[in-house]
Amino acid sequence: MDNFLSLKQLTQTQLHDLLQLAQMIKAAPTQYNQALAGKSVVMLFEKPSLRTRVSFDIGINKLGGHCLYLDQQNGALGQRESIADFATNLSCWADAIVARVYSNKTINELAQHASVPVINALCDLYHPCQGLADLLTLTEQLGTLKNTKLTYIGDGNNVTHSLMYGAAIMGMKMTVVCPAGHFPDGQVVQEAQALAAQNGGSLLLTSEVSDIGEQDAIYTDTWISMGDNTSFTDIQQKFAPYQVNQTLMQQVGTPYFMHCLPAHRGVEVTDEVMDGEQSLILQQAENRMHAQNAVLVTLLAQ
Repeated sequence: MDNFLSLKQLTQTQLHDLLQLAQMIKAAPTQYNQALAGKSVVMLFEKPSLRTRVSFDIGINKLGGHCLYLDQQNGALGQRESIADFATNLSCWADAIVARVYSNKTINELAQHASVPVINALCDLYHPCQGLADLLTLTEQLGTLKNTKLTYIGDGNNVTHSLMYGAAIMGMKMTVVCPAGHFPDGQVVQEAQALAAQNGGSLLLTSEVSDIGEQDAIYTDTWISMGDNTSFTDIQQKFAPYQVNQTLMQQVGTPYFMHCLPAHRGVEVTDEVMDGEQSLILQQAENRMHAQNAVLVTLLAQ
């Protein structure tokens, strides 16, 4: 691994090793408290964040490294100075760049011009750190990912894309349920289906909630992604049948509910499900740090 831009870049062995390392770091953090000693990581954020910023900042500190946060006070990436100049200058000082940006094009430009590893902390197409944390959470709960049944329901977005890649690589059986016109990117679907076929998994897309069947976990996200100017009233009626509530949880017989957060309570998911015993949301949130630390150690530790 030279960078961590998307889960699709990983082999099954690489993804398995990252998950295993994340479990080891989580179980014995003191053994890794100097893994990034003397290393400095710059975090570039175009978008607001709670979990991503805090989990990276504290995670880097727990590994013995130093973290520097940069927001848009110096102007958006590529405006005050080119993304290439941003990347080459930061490479003079930092040992890695973590970037949470609007466009995947920005991430790719950073990686192209930086001479240090670049980690995609979210863009419009992918959210690989979230996907890795989610796979870690499922591994902890189920013991294995092979043939695990996961359903994502709601708007096809960057989180959906990363889950599809991760599930396909690990041989999972994933179902994606979206209203018509809100499915994931077509090219991502084709790539994920090809990966699933290679690894003994499957990927089904449908608009029918009745197609879900019995599942190991059900996952949802906000119906309107950050930065999307769509009006809630314009989609409310279309998305209402896709709300995750206790009736749906019982219908599909799933033991676990997942959400990447932040959530709109009472919209895509009810409080009863969010706060219920089936909810893994806080485990997912905690695992962001452990999963990201595994990526950092893999890219930077001697």
